[in-house]
Amino acid sequence: MPPVSTSTEATAVSGAAQALLRLEGATVRFGARAALDSVDLDVAEHEIVCVLGPSGSGKSTLLRVVAGLQELDSGRVFLDGRDQSGVAAHRRGVGLMFQDHQLFPQRDVGGNVAFGLRMHGASRAEQDVRVEDLLELVGLPGASRRTVAALSGGEQQRVALARALAPRPRLLMLDEPLGQLDRSLRERLVVELRELFTELGTTVLAVTHDQGEAFALSDRVVVMRDGRIAQSGTPLEVWQNPVDEFVARFLGFDNVVEATVGTGSADTPWGKVPVPGGTPQGDCKLLVRPAGVRLVPAREGLVCTVAARTFRGTHVAVHLQPRDAPPRLEAACALRDAPEPGAEVGVAFDAQEIVVLR
Repeated sequence: MPPVSTSTEATAVSGAAQALLRLEGATVRFGARAALDSVDLDVAEHEIVCVLGPSGSGKSTLLRVVAGLQELDSGRVFLDGRDQSGVAAHRRGVGLMFQDHQLFPQRDVGGNVAFGLRMHGASRAEQDVRVEDLLELVGLPGASRRTVAALSGGEQQRVALARALAPRPRLLMLDEPLGQLDRSLRERLVVELRELFTELGTTVLAVTHDQGEAFALSDRVVVMRDGRIAQSGTPLEVWQNPVDEFVARFLGFDNVVEATVGTGSADTPWGKVPVPGGTPQGDCKLLVRPAGVRLVPAREGLVCTVAARTFRGTHVAVHLQPRDAPPRLEAACALRDAPEPGAEVGVAFDAQEIVVLR
């Protein structure tokens, strides 16, 4: 499971008066394809929202629309309640940080961070103070005179962040901000970013394809598919209750099967599976989280053969082939408890780890 933000402020926003950013029916078409298809989205002041989705889902187009870099075919964008139709990108008061950082190689670190301040007419003294404060804030104190070429990837990311924050944007937008960094650095920086944005009270709209990054950084996760919002909620809500098969599989859950719900259980290719109380009867798709696939002696449950094991850091994913049912199962086991490939085991299911999908 990816790290999940547990902020108590992670609530959906309703009403334009509460929203710093509001999209109404935002639609962008490239020929016959809708990159954005009538999207409605609110972002509250001080909220961190991550838009998550596969390539081509529309998440980067959404960011460009808000920034003023992409025109809408229909719909509207509001910032602080003001319609942004016809407002140029540089007049919207938003900050934008790209995946490749786009630092100016001919300028030193201080010159990069101060760029937006100069564009806003800040004095040299104001620039110097703000640059030093921001470099301290992002963990690069005294780096003002360093050249961009001498920076590591993580340091360039910090400089790009400082540059985006320098003009004090009312909304900071991040486009795959950690996409070019190695995993260990990415995991460390995402924690630092959340702490920084919380400390500053920054309103953030970020897009990423990395679910771990989105869940660790955000107050609210928005999952997109084919230009539309498939699901929106707190990281914990989305993780625990994906609304449909697309969201479940995008989050990495593979234990999804057709099922028919009866009284207290469902008929599946894996046999009878318990379902949460109050589940409506009838045909549905059923998700069994790997944590709900419990290994028992072969005589006590669904008989399976261990087909493979995959080390996942915090646990071992055990891939199980049922004897008489084609769909494989994945179970999450502690390293010391994971059976060897070829072993025969039984499987029982925990109702609290089962989700009925829309």
